[in-house]
Amino acid sequence: MTKEKKAILAIMSRYLDYPDESFYEERDMMSSFIQENICSEDIKQAVLARIHPLYQQPLKDLQELYVNTFDYKDQANLYLTAHELGDSKKRGFALIQLQKLISEAGFETIGNDLADYIPMLLEFLAVVQEDENYDKLSQRLAFAIHRILNQLLDENPYKKAIEILMMFVFETPNMEEMTALEILREQADLDELPYPLMYR
Repeated sequence: MTKEKKAILAIMSRYLDYPDESFYEERDMMSSFIQENICSEDIKQAVLARIHPLYQQPLKDLQELYVNTFDYKDQANLYLTAHELGDSKKRGFALIQLQKLISEAGFETIGNDLADYIPMLLEFLAVVQEDENYDKLSQRLAFAIHRILNQLLDENPYKKAIEILMMFVFETPNMEEMTALEILREQADLDELPYPLMYR
């Protein structure tokens, strides 16, 4: 992955985290980071244009928008294994595997967020050395990001910002990959049921 793509991962890890007062205080620093680390003028301008609307919201409104966008909509949540496995018991094991991957790479999670918190995983991809696990995690995140985008209205400024990842970093999953992953998710959900479903 190019330095430019890793810079975008780092940028979006910040913009997908819950906004607080520091979000506005760091605006100049983020703009400088974009200017210094994105060489392509077209990509640079696209990134700046797509994050600009977030700064036009007062903090309280932006926080409300964030919660309504990601916390109140199950299919647009920011947790990777939730997109892959729903509420299946298999999610616990998947979280352990992610935590192991992060730890073995020499990193540790900070705060109370789970190991599959997407903004944290974007930052992880921005700094960790690439290998087979890196590629697999990138593919998994591409699926989750694509799934989130499909749930957001075009007028939601977070949609415009998140699209940056699919435009310049991740490859859009093809229909076959999406179908296979959705089937896997449905099968995991069915594992939770205490009784078999009967169709007549």
